[in-house]
Amino acid sequence: MADDRRLDVLRAIVEDYVATHEPVGSKSLLERHQLGVSPATIRNDMAVLEEEGFITQPHTSAGRIPTESGYRVFVDRLAEVKPLSAAERRAIETFLGGAVDIDDVIQRSVKVLAQLTNQIAIVQYPSLNLATVRHVEVVPLEHSRMLIVVITSSGRVEQRIIELEETLDDEVLGRVRSRLMPAVAGQRLSEAPLRLAELIDDFDARHRPIITSIVTAMSHSLTSERSSERIAIGGTANLARFGADFNSAIQPVLEALEEQVVMLKLLGEATVSTQVRIGSETGDQSLSAMSLVSSKYGADAGSSALGTLGPTRMDYPGTIAAVGAVARYVGQILAED
Repeated sequence: MADDRRLDVLRAIVEDYVATHEPVGSKSLLERHQLGVSPATIRNDMAVLEEEGFITQPHTSAGRIPTESGYRVFVDRLAEVKPLSAAERRAIETFLGGAVDIDDVIQRSVKVLAQLTNQIAIVQYPSLNLATVRHVEVVPLEHSRMLIVVITSSGRVEQRIIELEETLDDEVLGRVRSRLMPAVAGQRLSEAPLRLAELIDDFDARHRPIITSIVTAMSHSLTSERSSERIAIGGTANLARFGADFNSAIQPVLEALEEQVVMLKLLGEATVSTQVRIGSETGDQSLSAMSLVSSKYGADAGSSALGTLGPTRMDYPGTIAAVGAVARYVGQILAED
């Protein structure tokens, strides 16, 4: 029972410190929380928590603040995640539902996540390692030009205009269209160019140079799509909200954000269930004052993730709920495309 009571005290200290950004004393705990024990008992419990490394006293005659270990215990023992309000859920669904393409989905996700949490939002573009070809099309234009369109399962649309040596007649164009989709639909981006190359021999020798130009352009579109590894970042202005005591940590954080490799690595370690990395758990010294809350999204839940980066004194229940909700909505939207 003593351990349960101390966990209640630790939880109260974390909640008060997140809310006030001020060290928490035993008197304020008694005033704000119904702990059902005497002031002496709370002081004793705080002393034990400090001895065990879960809270610390930043300076003499001050209250206590949680340590990294204290936040870890708090997160691990969360009985429930703060639910989003009906208005917040509707706002997410409406805002993300208005996206017109994958780039718009990502940018909207970054914006809504930053607004919900008042933290830095990071969203990885859909993984292309597992992406397949959803649709291909060739559209004749004027003056022997042709528009090549490739749409992938990740929602990306790639368009290229190529110059042909001569205009493709309707019969040959019809044959090209009828053979392209069966050849590559559902194929991985790494495999589709090989299937495209096999089509060249299906045409007469006089048409092969033109078919080769079409196949080459389409293969380049697939290759450029597959090589993309990007993230979108928003809400960096929220750094100014983190408080004066956080100022010394801002520059290292900005530098880490510029190094997208660091962010891609951290997001790559995300799991299907929402994950919380606190301080040194990020594995990067520049983020030692930060916590990352992340989750994978999408039907594959294979490689793409999103999350928020904020100070260790963040509202963990609310942030976990927001990250999880946005990840679910993004996954649903991509599945519907």
